[in-house]
Amino acid sequence: MEVLTSDGIEILIGREDDGRWWADIEALPGVMAYGFTRIEALDAVRSLAVAVAADCMEHGEFVPPPFVKLVEELRPLALA
Repeated sequence: MEVLTSDGIEILIGREDDGRWWADIEALPGVMAYGFTRIEALDAVRSLAVAVAADCMEHGEFVPPPFVKLVEELRPLALA
């Protein structure tokens, strides 16, 4: 298992016995994704984290600060 930290967000990365890669963000429960490659797993978990954080923010639920910043930075891009 490997730990990657990006913009204050810790991502755990590993590989299953069958060769699939997984990535997990423990700061957001349930945010875990798989990919055929390490990059696919990272891209998938990042996308899922942004979607989950944005949904939590819209519903007034707690979101860890690094995710709030990330969602706010990406929101203008989504509206363009």
